Amino acid sequence: MNSSGISSFTIWYLSATIRLATPLVLATIGEMFAERSGILNLGIEGTMLMGALSGFLTAYFTKSLWLGVLVASIVGLLFGLLMAFFAVTLGVNQHVSGLGITIFATGLAYYTYRAVIGSPTVPPTIKAFNTVPIPVLYKIPVLGPIFFNQFALTYIAFIIVPIAAYVVFKTTFGLSLRAVGENPESADAVGINVYKIRYISMIIAGTLMGMAGSFFTLCEFNMFLYNIVGGRGWVAIALVIFANWMPWKVLGGALLFGGIDVLGLRLQNSAIKIPYQIYLMLPYLFTIIVLILVARNASYPSALLKPYRRE
Repeated sequence: MNSSGISSFTIWYLSATIRLATPLVLATIGEMFAERSGILNLGIEGTMLMGALSGFLTAYFTKSLWLGVLVASIVGLLFGLLMAFFAVTLGVNQHVSGLGITIFATGLAYYTYRAVIGSPTVPPTIKAFNTVPIPVLYKIPVLGPIFFNQFALTYIAFIIVPIAAYVVFKTTFGLSLRAVGENPESADAVGINVYKIRYISMIIAGTLMGMAGSFFTLCEFNMFLYNIVGGRGWVAIALVIFANWMPWKVLGGALLFGGIDVLGLRLQNSAIKIPYQIYLMLPYLFTIIVLILVARNASYPSALLKPYRRE
């Protein structure tokens, strides 16, 4: 216990929750922008994996972590453009194209890793990001180590939330985005370029997803591992529904999932003799329960999954 009566475990638990929520915040905000425009991007899992790999390889060969983040974001952007090409320009089925991108990106990531690194017994590592304590603030009892001694990408993710809320609800672009996602025909009739808005939204989405992927290899781990994303792209899709496409609720959902994830990891080291796979199931079981509870009452963008063709 510290001087405020808060246990060191509680401080560690809350700090770890914020840390593990970081990639979910980034990816879910990205998916929110995509779906607000009317596009369901099921390529998110593969995009995050390619972001993780490209960020790692860049940092491995250049020794620059921030260049790794940049390259991962650009790779994510390119996959966002690919999804936009399928969904906006070609107007093909978004389920099929999104799943196709995830399958393609997953295979490409594993092939690239094998081609560049090979199959060493011990995976190569990099010097990952350290946490960045904010001067003065990190010394505040309890709150300091929880909120103000995190990775730089964590601070960026949490700053993006209010920025996204402002963009969606307080700007002309945000108004156009919501109009396109609800009724693209009416939006087009008042002079909004539906194709342009959807392409921009997919660029934003892909960039954030790529950045989210880089968190795994540049912050949480210091290497690239198969299945490193671990289904969190699919969780991000569920969190969009849970948050009802609202940025602040996205943050809450990501923290809730992060907390359950940390709890599962902690319980693996407990004295309770239960197969560790049960603990690994907890976050995903929670995701299924949440979808069952909220999916029926979710206010989906009316034009979600509907390709638009100008008359």
